[in-house]
Amino acid sequence: MRRAMLIVLDSLGVGELPDADRYGDTGADTLGHIAAWCARPVAAGGRGRALAIPNLVRIGLADAAASVRGRALDGVPAAANGRARHGAARERSTGKDTISGHWEIAGVPVLFDWGYFSDKTDSFPPALLDALAREGGVAGFLGNCHASGTEIIARLGEEHIRTGLPIVYTSADSVIQICAHEEHFGLQRLYDLCAVARRLVDDYRIGRVIARPFVGTCAADFKRTPHRKDYSVPPPEPTLLDRLQTAGAAVIGVGKISDIFAAQGITRSVKASGLDTLVAKSVEAFDAATKPTLVFTNLVDFDQEYGHRRDVAGYAGALEHFDAMLPTLLGRLGPEDLAIFCADHGNDPTWPGSDHTREHIPILATGPALEPGSIGIRDSFADIGASLAEWFGLAPLGNGKSFLTYASG
Repeated sequence: MRRAMLIVLDSLGVGELPDADRYGDTGADTLGHIAAWCARPVAAGGRGRALAIPNLVRIGLADAAASVRGRALDGVPAAANGRARHGAARERSTGKDTISGHWEIAGVPVLFDWGYFSDKTDSFPPALLDALAREGGVAGFLGNCHASGTEIIARLGEEHIRTGLPIVYTSADSVIQICAHEEHFGLQRLYDLCAVARRLVDDYRIGRVIARPFVGTCAADFKRTPHRKDYSVPPPEPTLLDRLQTAGAAVIGVGKISDIFAAQGITRSVKASGLDTLVAKSVEAFDAATKPTLVFTNLVDFDQEYGHRRDVAGYAGALEHFDAMLPTLLGRLGPEDLAIFCADHGNDPTWPGSDHTREHIPILATGPALEPGSIGIRDSFADIGASLAEWFGLAPLGNGKSFLTYASG
């Protein structure tokens, strides 16, 4: 019985894509800049201690980054020990958003243009906000701008509690985010409002509506809760996940995976938040498999808690913490099992602003039946889906080329 884990280290880019200039991201390098900051002396504004990710290095992360950057990570030697196939991939999809990255990983690149709310202030069309207020049963909105989620809660949270008006904001992604207090506004009411928004923004080709609940009493202690919910448009064609289900395999989505795919192709969704819980739930689902199973997990903390907040120290610490958990994940692999680790875009915490960055992603694949070595720089994230399709014995997908080879004897 074949099983596979597909673990997305959300936003762990490894260097700018050739078209990064179109997105204002020339020079972006999420992992490279984190490593450089760690290795820099404290007196020079760094941590003074190299990034310590020995287990990720052993399965080729430093080598994958070096293949893109043309040089080693600062303080982190490129030294894969032959346990994995490793390399990087370019994104064929337009944009640099979560949905495009994940869909392409699953074999469906986004080759059309998403709609965006590009104006930094007065971001949303009045007709959209009027319809959303009318159909959602609210008197109006606060925000209506590009913003960081934590910043806008601190700035407008108290006014939201006082007036009852939800906060709406966006970013460089194809998204509308709606923020409200769980107790004063109500969590289900927020979800209902987002469901209305999901229907209304279809005409604008918007990829996601995100419910962003928070709690607290004032700006000093407001914090977002784990009850975030994404309302995504469904993929335009069957993905790897659909193909697996059709073939009788199980697809377990851990974290926000089900939301990203609008539940399409998901056998069971496991809600979880925080690195420790996400990893634990992934292991639990993997161990419980009784038939061919893909456990597909998004580790959102890297992106949500550290990338968007431009917290270099926090991102470095989270990487080191995950690295310490990696042996537990790899220890669950049996003779017919495969684990693939990748990212979905970049989010360089040293970069201006708070948006994603257009970068290559690493691909690290390991398992007892897999021959180790470099897979080079791939032309599409879809090579991941193509490889998993081959692993599970499916017919080739419409996009991507498998990078798998098998050990003989």
